[in-house]
Amino acid sequence: MKRLRAFFYVQHLLGIGHLARVSRIAAALADDMFDVTVVTGGAPIAGFPGPGVKSVTLPPVTSGDEGFSGLVDLQGKPIDDDFKKRRSEMLLQAFRECRPDIVIVEAFPFGRRQMRFELLPLIEAIDATSPRPLLATSVRDILQERVKPGRNEETVDLINRHFDLVMVHGDPAFATIDKTFPQAGAIRAEITYTGLVAAPRSPAASERFDVLVSVGGGAAGKSLVRSTIAAARNANQGWKWCLITGPNLPKDEFDAIAREATPGLSIFRFREDFASLLTGARLSVSQAGYNTVCDVLRAGCRSLLVPFAAGGETEQTVRALMLEDLGLATVLTEKDLTPEGLAQAIEQALVGPTPSAHRLDLEGARHAAQILRERYRIWSLKPGTGFRKVHHQTDDGS
Repeated sequence: MKRLRAFFYVQHLLGIGHLARVSRIAAALADDMFDVTVVTGGAPIAGFPGPGVKSVTLPPVTSGDEGFSGLVDLQGKPIDDDFKKRRSEMLLQAFRECRPDIVIVEAFPFGRRQMRFELLPLIEAIDATSPRPLLATSVRDILQERVKPGRNEETVDLINRHFDLVMVHGDPAFATIDKTFPQAGAIRAEITYTGLVAAPRSPAASERFDVLVSVGGGAAGKSLVRSTIAAARNANQGWKWCLITGPNLPKDEFDAIAREATPGLSIFRFREDFASLLTGARLSVSQAGYNTVCDVLRAGCRSLLVPFAAGGETEQTVRALMLEDLGLATVLTEKDLTPEGLAQAIEQALVGPTPSAHRLDLEGARHAAQILRERYRIWSLKPGTGFRKVHHQTDDGS
């Protein structure tokens, strides 16, 4: 079996969801005998992208605010043209040194438009390479809905001119890409569904909590943190609470929160065994990010979702409401998130029915590796042509 070289680009801005999903796929690629290089461009996070892959770290940038309105360095200074040029040159150099068979770009062009300054030159370099590597985009099943006129059409144009494969990390029985991307039918590149990219099954929990609250990467969700502390302080049921604030919360803010903890509330910045803790929790309370939802679905526990909706974000709300419709979660909107509202929602969720059984495909990382190997096999038989299919295709050929 040929050891294919894969070059995987990811830019995380607020939380760590994008980086975590890419890391799971990269690990599956490595397990499938790919030689994997992951290029990251956000704040370094311990443990990511993980063992077994090569890692290239670009000068890190993050979002200036929750609305993704600008890029800043880790000191909060807006990045300038020199900074962008340096990153772009480093990315191109990493691409040339890797000499990949397959390039995977996470989110773009559906998202991460802020990174056009380095991704468009990368795509130009890919097109100019002989033999040209297969180019795939790696996207969630539910996308941020765009309201600016022409934005979706521009995305389709970029895909049709440059990309060979659209890997959607979802189960089409739950959500297809056209639900949140109306122009999906105009895409000529192949669209394939990998299943949801969930972590492997976790061992039994080493600790058990009645209410396990997690706040993703920690840069957003401060209202959930504050409401949790107040709700735990006022609760009189004797519940055992756990609050995981996320690794991106500034240390002074975390220390202030920790000082407010009541005896029944344990507060952590990060727990490597989070997925395991879910298996022993009576209730998970979280935002509705892709990776957390995958962990909850894998654990099968009760779930209360508070979808992130700042800055016009729609993706988490759509996902949360779809899960509620399936009986797999209950939803508390951000506008109703108060200590009193959270406490009431928790009480109702704990006395409600256990989640409905589901058959959603959670093996998206392993399937992504299989798909890329098979698509490359076809690609290599038709050098210079690639695939520009005019219909959608799922993994079963439908």
